[in-house]
Amino acid sequence: MPVSPILRLHHLEQGSRANGPGVRTVLWTQGCSLGCPGCFNPQTHPGRGGKLWKVDDLIDFIISSPGHPEGLTISGGEPLQQLHPLDQLLRGIRQRSALSIILFTGFSWDEIPKLAGSHQILSSVDVLLAGRYDRSLRLASGLRGSTNKSVHFLTDRYNPAALDTVPHAEVVLARDGSITISGIDPLTW
Repeated sequence: MPVSPILRLHHLEQGSRANGPGVRTVLWTQGCSLGCPGCFNPQTHPGRGGKLWKVDDLIDFIISSPGHPEGLTISGGEPLQQLHPLDQLLRGIRQRSALSIILFTGFSWDEIPKLAGSHQILSSVDVLLAGRYDRSLRLASGLRGSTNKSVHFLTDRYNPAALDTVPHAEVVLARDGSITISGIDPLTW
């Protein structure tokens, strides 16, 4: 029996409404070497830290999420710097559920094909938001943080109007008292 690959996550949030259309499960990967100035999630940059998840366990957790989520959103860190486990996760989600998949990456549309294995990942994604955040081009609308980020509708599941309906920010207070602030225009303290 093959060993399940491991994905390093910074955070996992269920029931989000500010990270794509509908109610979503959101995964923030741990590790990013791109280092975009002004990134909202610099705590996701170190390659160490976060929590290690077996992809098979993560798939089970996601598809059994309460509240009938519409989809899965994957952000970072940089998800494409964990290509093999991400590919296994997305394939498993596609095979075992009808969840939509939105993927955020700091890599540009032109850089992605140069990453070995990226073609398979794109075949499992409904919407890809690509490009490094540029705070001088800040937009914070339609799930794009800056105007240089491109949106690619890889299936007909969503369109630009669907992304425009997503709230710009949310604050989630967990039962353990922890607070998660997310969205394309998150609040700052």
